Amino acid sequence: MAGMTARLWRTASRMSVSLYRSSGGKIGGRARGGQPVLILTTPGRKSGVPHSVPVGYVERDGSYYLAASAGGAKKDPQWIRNLRTASTATMEIGRNRRTVDVQVLRGAERDAAWTDIIVKAYPYFADYETKSGRTIPVARITPAS
Repeated sequence: MAGMTARLWRTASRMSVSLYRSSGGKIGGRARGGQPVLILTTPGRKSGVPHSVPVGYVERDGSYYLAASAGGAKKDPQWIRNLRTASTATMEIGRNRRTVDVQVLRGAERDAAWTDIIVKAYPYFADYETKSGRTIPVARITPAS
């Protein structure tokens, strides 16, 4: 059953990316609570093959903060595992595609971003951390200069 669920998630993700790209973000450009969505493309940490996924974000001071909540799932989503081994990635907002520098936040910096940026903008994310039983990773991506 777990294998089937994973395949369904991958198929849904590919369909979401396709709809987002073909509509310039008009379809799939918003998530729960009106949170904006971008397409994040990272190389697979083992394969190096690029993977694209829709991810909600909070923009702050020229950077984009991504919470790897997976809706409160028990495991980190694949995209954050890939980001941990990448120094750069690609983000798409609407039809605008940019290379971004990547930092997965740790310690006090992660905690501050979680509380002061993610949960402040979307309070329901606090429930995801409780539901998951894990500390939800937060990544900061910044357009490369």
